[in-house]
Amino acid sequence: MTEGKNQNNLSQNADEHIVKLRSQLAQNTECGTTHYNLAVALMGKQEYDEAEKELHEAIDCSPNLAEAYVLLGGICLQRNDLEGCYRYNKYAVKARAGFAEGYGNIAFVLLQLVDGKNQKEDEEKVDKAIKNLKKAITHNKNFVQAYTTLGTAYFMKGLVQEGIKANLEAIEIQPEFPIAHNNLAVAYLEIKDYENAIKHCDAAIKLGFEVADELKKELEPHRIK
Repeated sequence: MTEGKNQNNLSQNADEHIVKLRSQLAQNTECGTTHYNLAVALMGKQEYDEAEKELHEAIDCSPNLAEAYVLLGGICLQRNDLEGCYRYNKYAVKARAGFAEGYGNIAFVLLQLVDGKNQKEDEEKVDKAIKNLKKAITHNKNFVQAYTTLGTAYFMKGLVQEGIKANLEAIEIQPEFPIAHNNLAVAYLEIKDYENAIKHCDAAIKLGFEVADELKKELEPHRIK
């Protein structure tokens, strides 16, 4: 019962916040930040169509509001529109030079677009993703997701040691980042470093990551009984 009450309170608070933001906009329709904040609140309630309208209003008022482009990309992702997500994140990095999140999202989409239909095109996408991830890291040394995505890109190129290095850098920044531990478990298994593979597999599980059963089964014979 308490949980239900908490959820109701959160929903009521969100609704009150939305009413407050709409009231502010009624007094000043040209405030891009308020439009953006309203969009964030609407996305919290999964009202994506309304949020999308507010994000476009935010950009009309504040063309350099890179975060608004990123959220529009996120809405595209909800709709499985990878091309749209890519396009909006390109706008984001044009709106604000050095916007790390935009570069990271561009890379993520490029890796998702690798489909195995054309080897040359796939290689170009992975190389482009790596270039964008390096930009993201240059602009934000603590962007932990960029390191793990960079590791994935390297793995896709068969560069296992480079992928390991990227994921080790991720856990150096955030030791309890489970995706990096899972990636390291897979990579160390690839090079038959079973001790490290087991260590990082167990760390990922402990941190709540759903490690693939295949990985756990492959490592089981190498555990000390």
